[in-house]
Order: sequence, then structure tokens, then C-alpha cells
Amino acid sequence: MPGRLQDKVALVAGAGCVGPGWGNGRAIAVRFAQEGAKVFAVDKNADAMTETLDRVAQFGGTIRAHTCDVTQSAAVRGMVDACLDAFGRIDVLVNNVGGSAAGGPVEMSEETFEGQLSYNLKSVFLALKHVIPVMERQGGGAIVNIASTSGMRWTGSPQVGYASSKAGVLHLSHVVAVQYAAKGIRVNTVVPGQLHTPMVEVRLAGQRTGGDVDALLKSRVERIPQGFMGDGRDTANAALFLASDEARFVTGTEIVVDGGMIARCD
Repeated sequence: MPGRLQDKVALVAGAGCVGPGWGNGRAIAVRFAQEGAKVFAVDKNADAMTETLDRVAQFGGTIRAHTCDVTQSAAVRGMVDACLDAFGRIDVLVNNVGGSAAGGPVEMSEETFEGQLSYNLKSVFLALKHVIPVMERQGGGAIVNIASTSGMRWTGSPQVGYASSKAGVLHLSHVVAVQYAAKGIRVNTVVPGQLHTPMVEVRLAGQRTGGDVDALLKSRVERIPQGFMGDGRDTANAALFLASDEARFVTGTEIVVDGGMIARCD
């Protein structure tokens, strides 16, 4: 049977990872390729995509790598042009670029707050700005943005820039979904919760538990009713559904992937 994204072109922004294993972007790129998509994999750091490319090569999938700073409009326009040069169209866009900085409004600098908005929210805006006209010409497409439960609830630490920007991604998706629904362009969001991705060890433990990875993992698991953390593959499977034709009547909404965490009252 053909794959769920057979012969579709998927541009995945943030397809690399800070370390080995299943980050969200890597898992999405690999999962989409497994389902027959031609993947245009994008990251600011070419080395971060090496494992992504290797994993796709293992099963003979189609993937091209491209480096881009998605906070810069000219670079994003170049990214879209490069994808069109490589594959001729863009059927699916995934906006996965993002990252958190610790701190509330008093301790966080203005520069850090502005940087968080640029990295997590402006990057999505710019991708929409340059990809939507392509999808309009084609007669439709599917856009999947990656937000965070931090954009919906308090999730254990003050990170006001990240929380604000991810909340912005959610509502940006709602507004754009309605605006372009009649054009055949669907816009949805995956909202991951406390996942165990390479970023936990590389960055978050240093921010929150002084480098004690075990302490961070314990604190995260304690918030999850299911009692374990998912990983990037869980995000990827949700994104796959939203990108596929199985979700043809789904737009302007989100799938929360968090083991029940934000459903708790305490």
C-alpha cells in the first residue's frame, strides 16, 4: 500500500537535533519519509541534521538538506525557493523551530524576551508568509505548527518568553486556518508536553536542575498521569495525521501530546 504522504513534498523546518536520538524535528522528517514524502529538511546547523539524513538513508527515503536562519525573511524566502527548485512544489509545511529560555519578566532581559518571540513565533510567521502563496497556486496544502503545553498552562518553571511565543503560535494557527480554509490550506498545531528528547540532557537540565538530568526527568514524570515521558516520535505521529489526507476535515485546531498532563487539576 502507498504511504500516507506518498509523493508529497514536505518542508520540515527544524529537522535537526541537538544530540543523538528522537527530537521532534528529526522524528517528523524520518516519519514523513517513511510514509513516502519527499522531505526538504531545514536547520540552522547542518551538522544537527546528519543523523536525520542517515536514518532516512537507511530505508532509502528521499530527503534533501538545507541550512537556514528562519528568523530572517530573505533566508526563509531562499529556503522556499530552494525547496521548489529541488522538488517543484510544497504540499506540507512543518514549523518545528523553537527553544526555551528560563526566567520571569523581572529576571529575563528585554533582549532575551525579544529573542524568544523571534525564534519561536516570528519564525512561524515568516514561513507562513512565504509558503502560503505557493500552496495557494497549487490549490491547497497542509501546515503543521509545533507549539508547547507551556503555551497553554504553567508547566513547572517560569519561562515567560517561551510560554508567550508558543501561545502566539497556537492563536496564529487558528487565525490563519480560518483565513485560508476556503483556499484548501489546512493549518493545525501539535502541542507536545514533557517529552524526553535530546534537548533535556543538552540544555534543559542545565537551566533548571544545575545539570542533574535524573532530577529533571523525575520532576517531569511526576507531572504526567500516564507515568512516563514520550519522545519526538509521539509528536511525529500526531503531525503525520494532521499532514495527511486522513485529516482533510481538520483545521484550526490542535492535538495535545502530553500523557494527560494539562488535563490535571492540581
